[in-house]
Amino acid sequence: MSLSDDGGYGGDGHRGSETGQTRTRLPDNDGDLYGSGRRPRAGMSSRNLVTIVGVVVLLLAAIAFANRGGSGNSETPSADSPKDAGHTQPTAPTGTKPTTGKTGGIASGFAKTEQGAQSAAANYAVALTSDGMYQAADRHEIAQAVYAPSVATARKGDLDRVYSDHAFLGRIGLKPDGTAPKGMTFVSRANPVGTKTESFKGDTAKISVWYSALFGLAGAQSKNPVTESWYTNTFDLQWTGGDWKVTNFTQKDGPAPIGRDQAAASAEDMTKAVQGFGGFTYAR
Repeated sequence: MSLSDDGGYGGDGHRGSETGQTRTRLPDNDGDLYGSGRRPRAGMSSRNLVTIVGVVVLLLAAIAFANRGGSGNSETPSADSPKDAGHTQPTAPTGTKPTTGKTGGIASGFAKTEQGAQSAAANYAVALTSDGMYQAADRHEIAQAVYAPSVATARKGDLDRVYSDHAFLGRIGLKPDGTAPKGMTFVSRANPVGTKTESFKGDTAKISVWYSALFGLAGAQSKNPVTESWYTNTFDLQWTGGDWKVTNFTQKDGPAPIGRDQAAASAEDMTKAVQGFGGFTYAR
């Protein structure tokens, strides 16, 4: 990068761009030409100083811009701001408390806003993908907390048929009661990457959640080691009883990124990670 427009650092004694000759600086006074005509340069010229200050200012501005997330605007868009169809705003504080409590260990009491619906969907994706779904008591508690009262009973029956099937449990390496074999740790955890509003109409919302999922058995003798998959769940939400609840949802694979060439963790390290790192309450 050039610090000046003439291809150099400015100042005196540099060559001209056309003549190829060296410019000579004459004494500043009319006295003896061989006296104290040339003053010693104790510091840089004012032109250099201005240039360097300008560069520093630009660097500071660039750093400040980067720290604001690169979005160009760290403020939350106002209600009057136009929204492009299908355009997702980055996660940012909205000024509204995202959730007021928990029900059965699951976040609840979400705001009756578009962002509140997104928060609810993200947390419900985590709950419905958790290892608790494989235990009858936990599964019923999750269903009661996540689903709207009008569909909760029916959904409990559907979930029981899926998660109590012995053949299904055997295929994934679990015992008939849904627990992991001795010496192994069952892992089933969703990690939301982002949410997208498909539609929002006051009392109803359709929200998609893109997430990665860890699933498998961590243990030295595991035949189903923990692997990573990617899914998108789309939730139909209804505002009922002062909160967002699920009435239905669909799931599809991906979009999945290309896996990086990393060494897989040992069974011991994976077990320690799952047991040592807790989950989050997702909100925006």
